[in-house]
Amino acid sequence: MSIVLGASLDNGLAAVRAGRPAVQRADSVTGLSIGQYLIRRLSDYGIRHVFGLPGDYVLAFYSMLEHSPLDLVNCTREDCAGFAADAYARVNGMGAVCVTYGVGGLSLTNSIAGASAEKSPVILISGSPGIAERANNPRLHHRVREWRTQLEVFDKICLASREIVDPATAFRDIDHLLDTAQRHKGPVYVELPRDIVSLVPDQIRGYHPPPRRSNPDALAEAVREAGERIAAARRPVIIAGIELHRFGLQADVVALAEASGIPVAATMLAKSVISEVHPLYVGLYEGAMGRQEVTEFVEESDCLILLGTILTDIDLGIFTAKLDAQRTIFANSEELRISHHHFHDVLLDDFIRGLAAARPRGAPRTPPPGPAAAAGPFRLDPAARITTTRLVRRLDEALDDRTIVIADVGDALFASSDLVIRGQTEYIAPAYYTSMGFAVPAALGAKTARPDLKVVALVGDGAFQMTGMELSTVVRRGLSITVIVLDNEGYGTERLIHEGSFNDINPWQYQLLPQVLGGGTGYAVRTEGEFDAALRSALADTTAMSLIRVHLGRDDHSVTLDRLAAGLAARVRSGR
Repeated sequence: MSIVLGASLDNGLAAVRAGRPAVQRADSVTGLSIGQYLIRRLSDYGIRHVFGLPGDYVLAFYSMLEHSPLDLVNCTREDCAGFAADAYARVNGMGAVCVTYGVGGLSLTNSIAGASAEKSPVILISGSPGIAERANNPRLHHRVREWRTQLEVFDKICLASREIVDPATAFRDIDHLLDTAQRHKGPVYVELPRDIVSLVPDQIRGYHPPPRRSNPDALAEAVREAGERIAAARRPVIIAGIELHRFGLQADVVALAEASGIPVAATMLAKSVISEVHPLYVGLYEGAMGRQEVTEFVEESDCLILLGTILTDIDLGIFTAKLDAQRTIFANSEELRISHHHFHDVLLDDFIRGLAAARPRGAPRTPPPGPAAAAGPFRLDPAARITTTRLVRRLDEALDDRTIVIADVGDALFASSDLVIRGQTEYIAPAYYTSMGFAVPAALGAKTARPDLKVVALVGDGAFQMTGMELSTVVRRGLSITVIVLDNEGYGTERLIHEGSFNDINPWQYQLLPQVLGGGTGYAVRTEGEFDAALRSALADTTAMSLIRVHLGRDDHSVTLDRLAAGLAARVRSGR
C-alpha cells in the first residue's frame, strides 16, 4: 500500500507552523470513507474548528463533522463564515469553511478572494449534487449553468481546486490540496458530491509532495551578494512584509536585524509582524501616507531589504513610495531579486536564515523614535467630545501582548495603524483586499482560535451593518470579544473621496443589539470619559461580548485617512 501524508492531532499544528508535513503509514487510514479521511487530514494540519452553514448537498459531510473531534461553528451567513475562517487561519496557521453548493459556495467568493489576495490558507469545502443524480442533466436547485461552474469560479480564485469524483484518487487529491495550501499559503477548494462522502476506497493512490529545497549554489551566491551590499551600505533598512507572518519567519527576521544592527520598518499589511516596541523597530512605511520621519528614514536608505513583502497600492501609500530598485534586495516566496539580478530556486526562509547566519553589518544607524515614543504621553480629557484619533490613543493605553486587534477597512484601519502592538502578529486587517465587513466575523474566528487572548474589533458603522449580526454566533458560543463601532452615520472614507448622499446610512441603535441577541452588554459614548469607562468595563468582562457605540462627528477622521483620501480623490476626479 502506498505511503500517504498524515500526522496526529497533537503534532499537526506544530508541523504546519514549522512548514513541514509529518508522515504516517497508509494502513492507518484503511477503512476510512472519503469524508472521514478529509476530516482526519484537517486535524493533521492543526485545524480544530470548521466554520460554515448547512445545506442539503453537504448534510452528509456535515453530519460527519458534527460527530468528529472537530468543532463545527455554524455562522449566520456564508461570507461571514469565510471571514471567520480567514482570521482563524491567520492566527492558527490554517482554517476551514464548509458550505453547500451554489447559493452557499458562490456566497463565499468575496471572503475567499480576500484570503487569496492576502495569502491566508483557508480550506473551502463545498458539498454538491451527487454524481448519480446528474444523469440526463436535470435542472437541480442551486445550479448555475454547468455542473462545474462553481468549481471553475474557485479555480480562478484559489491556489488549487478539485472535485472529488474518483475514489481511487480521492485521498491523493485531498492531500495535494492541503499540502498546496500549507506550502504556498493560500485558499484551496474541495468539492464533495454528496454520494461520494461515505464511499470507502478499494485502493489508495498516495500523494508524493514535490521536494522543497533551495539550489545550494544559487542560495550561497544570493546570500553572498546580499551580504556584500549590506556591508557596503551606510544606511541599510529592512522592510518586513506579510509573508514573514504567513511562513512563520518573524523570529528569523528579528535575528537578522539584531545580528546585523539593521533597523526594521513594516508595511501596513504586515503591521505587528514584529513587536512594535523592539528597539530596532522604526514604524510603518506607507509612503506619503505615513509619519514623515519614517518615510524619510526609509527612502534615504542606500540598501532597502524587502523581505516577504507584497507591494500593494496601500502599502506603497497609493504609489507615493519612492523605492529605487537599484538599491533594493527584494525577497518573497515567489521572487528573489538583488538590484536587477534575479535568483531562481531559492526559498525565502533559507535566504533569510542564511543572511542572518552571515551577520552582514553596514554602518551604524540610529533609527527615529518608534511609534510608542513618537505618540508621546496620553492625558484623558473626560469632558471632551471623542474623536477617532483620541479613541485610538486611549485604546493604545489598554493594549498588551495578550490582545488581538482586528480592524475593518476605512478609518478603523487607517487610524488604528497608529496603535503600538506589543507582541508579534496581534493585529489583523484586510489591508490589501480591503473588504468591508471583515472585522466582526474575523473576531469570531480569532477568538475561536485563541480563546485565551482578548480580542478587540474596530469597525465602522457601514461595515458593521454588512456583517455585524454575526455577533449572534458570538453570543451563542459565549465568547467575550469587544466590538467598537465607529458611528459617523455613513461611509466616512467615501465622503472624503467623493461627497454624495449615497454615503449616508440609516443609523441603528447599536448599543441595544445585545438585548436583541440575548447576551452581552452595550454602551453608547460621546465623550472621552464615557469611552474610557466603557472600554475599562468591556475589557474586564470575560463572560460575554461587549459592544461600544462611539458617536463621532460626520467629518471626523484620522490624519492618515486624510492623506489617503486626498490621493484617491485626485484619481477619482481625473478618471485615472
